[in-house]
Amino acid sequence: MEIAVFVKQVPDTNEVRINQETGTLIRDGVPSIINPDDKNALEAALRLKETCGGTVTVISMGPPQAAVALKEALAMGADKACLVSDRAFGGSDTWATATILAAAAKKTGPYDVILCGRQAIDGDTAQVGPELAEFLDIAQVTYVKEIRPSEDGLEVIRYTETGNYRFTAVPPVLFTAVKELNTPRYPDVKNILRCFDGEEVIRILTLQDLSVDITQIGIKGSPTNVYRSFVPVKEKKTQMLTGTDGKAVAAQLADRLHALKLL
Repeated sequence: MEIAVFVKQVPDTNEVRINQETGTLIRDGVPSIINPDDKNALEAALRLKETCGGTVTVISMGPPQAAVALKEALAMGADKACLVSDRAFGGSDTWATATILAAAAKKTGPYDVILCGRQAIDGDTAQVGPELAEFLDIAQVTYVKEIRPSEDGLEVIRYTETGNYRFTAVPPVLFTAVKELNTPRYPDVKNILRCFDGEEVIRILTLQDLSVDITQIGIKGSPTNVYRSFVPVKEKKTQMLTGTDGKAVAAQLADRLHALKLL
């Protein structure tokens, strides 16, 4: 079974800065991690490989420093890694990103199963996975909380607010994973040393390697426009409640919380 996992490197902080001209995040100098839902997707891929055999290829689009996320994925047990990186890709919205990633999947594939996280914590759109499936013209099941091989294909449970739904999916198929799917493993020390200090090869794909229309990618090719972006201002106000009677002070506190609609 050939499995692809798409992961994104995201800022590991709530103190984000925004480029006011482009409306995009400023990532320089900000610590980064693998997007949490993408780690669940990777863990699911590794378990499928352990059960069914095959190869797990991890793909990420981003600047050169995104290679760190790919090395972590290799340390967890992935077999191959591919970084899709080019200045022309900068500022791509979900549509443009899915366009690029679909081209990367066609270049490195084909794949029986593609796994993505439900959504990224820096955008929260949950759009790239479904768009990727559409561009690849394959079936998709989103919000997957359980995957198991069956005689007819892969049996999955899809989580929704109204209940769980059971499907049997026949490859090729794309799944988006939720955190309830599993608990991602920690890489062992041997693999960490091999991937971070060794000569682990990460394939690089640039614009020249992919069959994409330049007018459909990057900021200029993105149909989504950010008209305004800002970082919320955090304010703290302190109000002291005084008195010698504990019950009276507690009553004051309750009245204040009620007025603020916190009770």
